Parts: sequence; C-alpha cells; structure tokens
Amino acid sequence: MLKKIAYILLLPLALLTSYAANAVQPASCTSLENTVEYLMDQVTGSQLTFVRNGKPHKGPEAAEHMRKKYDHFRKDIHTPEDFIRLAATKSLLSGKPYTVVTTEGEEVPTADWLRAALRTCRAAAGTLPAEPGRQEP
Repeated sequence: MLKKIAYILLLPLALLTSYAANAVQPASCTSLENTVEYLMDQVTGSQLTFVRNGKPHKGPEAAEHMRKKYDHFRKDIHTPEDFIRLAATKSLLSGKPYTVVTTEGEEVPTADWLRAALRTCRAAAGTLPAEPGRQEP
C-alpha cells in the first residue's frame, strides 16, 4: 500500500522530467488529438514494461498496439478518458487488464498510469477540469 501511495505521488514528477524527451509537450494537451499523441509518446518514451495478456512489451510496442486500437475505436473516442478506456485498458480478446511494471517492480493498471500522465499533462497545460460537484469561481 505504501508503495502504491509513493508511486501515485512520484509519478507526476517522473512524467515532468520526461517531457523534454518526448515530441508532444504538455502545453499541447489542449485538443483530443494532441493529448492522445502525448499519452502515446509517454508510453513510447517510457523505459517501463507494459504487460498485455501476460506478455511483456517495451514502450514502443505497447504504444503501437494502442494506436491500432485508437484507430479502430476512433469514432467512439471523444475525450482522452475515452481513449484510455477503449484503447489502453484491457484486451478485447481476453478481457484481461493491461498493466505497467514500475521501476520498483510493482504492476499497476495501465489505465491508472495513463490517467496520472493525463493529470500531469492537463496541469502543465492549465486545462485541468473542475472537480466534480465544485463550481468554477
């Protein structure tokens, strides 16, 4: 549990340090296309292992699979959250969730990892949505 809390707290810092290495910068996360590209760049540029149906994959391989699913579901994807849910959460064939093995060796759902990257992107771009139940000033 402590590892998971540390992971959630440290992931945004790790993502911020990887911005320079990726083609899409967080300030670009203001449209669906740019945000999806940013998320896939985070996967591609990651040194982590992505697990799909029990088999490990490097970042570029995982991102290519997500891109194919994105192309397949494009008409149903209207938000970055839709992209995560439809293209990066689980196998269509087996129903098994996709996971990421962190640098600490912990396996976490890829959807959670991408949602953290999305929060970091939106924070850097100044496009964080309002919290549920809270009105803008």
